[in-house]
Amino acid sequence: MGCRRTDCLSRPLSNLFEKLGSTVGSYPLYFFVIPVLITASLSGGFVFLKDREDNDLERQFTPKKGPSKATRAFIRENFPYNTSMFSENRLYDKGNFASLIAVSKNSNNILESPAFEDIVRLNEKILNISVDKRGLGFSQVCAKANGKCFSNIILELIGSNETGITYPEHNHGSGLVFLGSALGGVVTDANSTIQRAQAVKLYYYLNSQESAAQASKLWLREFKALLSHEMDRNHTNVSYYTSKSKQEEIDSHTIDGFPLFLITYACAISFSVISCLRSDHVRNKMWVAVFGVLTSGLAVVSSFGLLLYIGVPFVITVANSPFLILGIGLNNMFIMVSDWQHSHVNDPVPKRMGHTYKEAVMSITITALTDVPKFFIGVMSDFPSVQSFCLYTATSIIFCYIYTITFFGAFVALNGRREASNRHWLTCMTVPSEKSVNQTEMYNICCVGGSYDELTGAEKKQPASNFFKDYYGPCLMKPWVKGVVAFVYLAYLATSVFGCFHIQQGIELYDLAADDSHVTRFNIKDRQYFYDYGPSVMVIVKGKLAYWDKDKRSQLQACIEDFKELHFVDRDIYTSWLDSYMSYGQEKHLNLDDKDIFLSNLPPFFDLYPFFKQDVNQAGDAIHASRFFIQTVNITKASEEIKMLKILKSTVGRCQAASLLVYNHEFIYFDQYDVVVKSTIKNVGVIMAVMLVVSLLLIPNPICSLLVTCSIGSVTVGVNGFMALWDVSLDSISMIVFTVCIGFTVDFSAHVSYAFVSSKEPRPEDKAVDALSSLGYPIIQGALSTVLGVSVLSMSEFHTFRTFFKIFFLVMFIGMVHGLVFMPVFLTAGTCSSDEDEKHEEDLKSSGSKQLPKQLY
Repeated sequence: MGCRRTDCLSRPLSNLFEKLGSTVGSYPLYFFVIPVLITASLSGGFVFLKDREDNDLERQFTPKKGPSKATRAFIRENFPYNTSMFSENRLYDKGNFASLIAVSKNSNNILESPAFEDIVRLNEKILNISVDKRGLGFSQVCAKANGKCFSNIILELIGSNETGITYPEHNHGSGLVFLGSALGGVVTDANSTIQRAQAVKLYYYLNSQESAAQASKLWLREFKALLSHEMDRNHTNVSYYTSKSKQEEIDSHTIDGFPLFLITYACAISFSVISCLRSDHVRNKMWVAVFGVLTSGLAVVSSFGLLLYIGVPFVITVANSPFLILGIGLNNMFIMVSDWQHSHVNDPVPKRMGHTYKEAVMSITITALTDVPKFFIGVMSDFPSVQSFCLYTATSIIFCYIYTITFFGAFVALNGRREASNRHWLTCMTVPSEKSVNQTEMYNICCVGGSYDELTGAEKKQPASNFFKDYYGPCLMKPWVKGVVAFVYLAYLATSVFGCFHIQQGIELYDLAADDSHVTRFNIKDRQYFYDYGPSVMVIVKGKLAYWDKDKRSQLQACIEDFKELHFVDRDIYTSWLDSYMSYGQEKHLNLDDKDIFLSNLPPFFDLYPFFKQDVNQAGDAIHASRFFIQTVNITKASEEIKMLKILKSTVGRCQAASLLVYNHEFIYFDQYDVVVKSTIKNVGVIMAVMLVVSLLLIPNPICSLLVTCSIGSVTVGVNGFMALWDVSLDSISMIVFTVCIGFTVDFSAHVSYAFVSSKEPRPEDKAVDALSSLGYPIIQGALSTVLGVSVLSMSEFHTFRTFFKIFFLVMFIGMVHGLVFMPVFLTAGTCSSDEDEKHEEDLKSSGSKQLPKQLY
């Protein structure tokens, strides 16, 4: 019994596409002009590009419903800012600030002259920055505490010649000051007294009130202008950063992408033209290649223009979409050209177009029907940037599909009319099909063409196609070669799985910036010299708690002790209003276990320690919320930040005394990593499910459909594994790129499988050779043209574009190997012939005749 065929849709669709191809071949001008007019009208949407740009880092690149956003909302409601008592640790967002890191050039101790004098002089210049005609300076726009600007305590300590400075905390004035974020590369003696330091970090916090927003913005601009000229001083190297720097770098990506896009298209056109060149001056497909690339361009312009018209935000992630559409368009083009070349050259153009559409458009439709739903499902992502990207890409794929079967198909038909008239590809003059002894050698070389394979009636096959038919295909089908392929596949799978277990999560801040950016330089030095102490973390007690109850208080303290025991927390650096209040009560001989005494003595305590007032939300006779602060240490890279947040949340869950929350404004960005893995798994699952359904409906063999689906999983594992081995981390950016590129695996596997099942050859091995003969060269053309096109991204100064290239290369290469090596072998091993094929084979055996050469229309 043969396998049951599932071609209930494939046959009627193939017939429909055949009729469409005939129609396009009969009236090509209509199908050529209308897409051009549509594109011209929709291109007007680009006038709204500036208005639609939205690269807000938090809004676009963090989960919309991230738990840290909810925590921030709670903090904002319960612990509002006291603008007259600025506190760096109590910020619930990043605030407005400028910062610099100074590293000594000539010595290991930046706290000694002349290096420290260099810093003092630079600090004076910064404090004297004037931003407008009124002469507003730092003292007018700074964040203030007790009426004074928030200062860099290290400058005061060194400037006052204070001796015996201890690290990381130093007893100064009325209390301890934390120096862990101000000094880097510190060496201390046995008493924790600083002996030397390699780097100094200074912060300049600005007023965050709305009324001071414009003045703060101008001051930051002047700070950046000043520091850009002061980076290489006599005795120090200086790097700088502001609260606007990260956003400015994201915005600059948009501008950076367009030149690369143009270079990519130039490379794609060049390779496509070269690969479509023919020595026959009638059958030459150079202009077909040019218009194939142009088809992708029209699709991008139309889709982008349409969405810009209707107000869809344009995010930097959308800049990756044209590269994907180019790859899809080139794939479609090469398959169309391949099927056109298989049609009978003496048939009328409408009939040749019908043959071409019946085979090629069916294969193209399978990939389109899997790609479009995948990206429309992505519109439901937790990341707004992914939503915009998926909407733009899905719309572009629809336009690319429509324009391929209209605009590009029409040009193929027009080019077919030229070929039918035996006209030269460049001059369009009628030329002879045979060389003449009466003409010069140059004329015979440049002005003769139109020959074809008289045995099949089709165009002569290219050497590459003959290679797949006569050499590669038969060699691949040998039993011992199949065994080698199976062994190589198992080795590939083992390596991929190994890599998957070693993939890293997380993105460094400087990965979002250009390599030579001031942001990159600052953050590399920050990681190098200031990794000892990470972010200060709020531990928030949510809801009412009887702090005056000794048992409740002890239980809460036990929970806080759990945080202090964590390996990345410094148990000695801890800020607690409650501990300070209990010490205050002991000094005043107060019974703070009594509710009334506890509550009535809070106001005088807050008068004495005004900063602690910001840590308690008291209303009437209840405390509705409070917070404490712990200090993290040895957070050296992004992956450790992710682990830190997971462990902190796990510790919160173990506390039975109260409902706790943990927060730092950087956690807003850390939330993405929990979503990234889930989203990636969901996207791959959706792709595989959609591919299975579509292939079952359109590929007339269920086992082939299953193999195509499995190949997606195989490529997914491979790309993930080799991403890790190529030092690509899994983050929101690589997730977007990975989701984009994984769609290409559908193309290679689906095309080969459909050609395999559609082949009229009787034996599975012959089917595989036939499929490779038809599609081997187009697949290589599509893969190489796309990889060469995006290879320009590897030279980009932006990490995001280089990541795109790496993942794109992996997907294209691994997908191509699956399509040309693994799939043909597995199809012959796991696919049975149809009833029709078995009957045909039996007829051949019974007649004792040899199979005639395959006739192509």
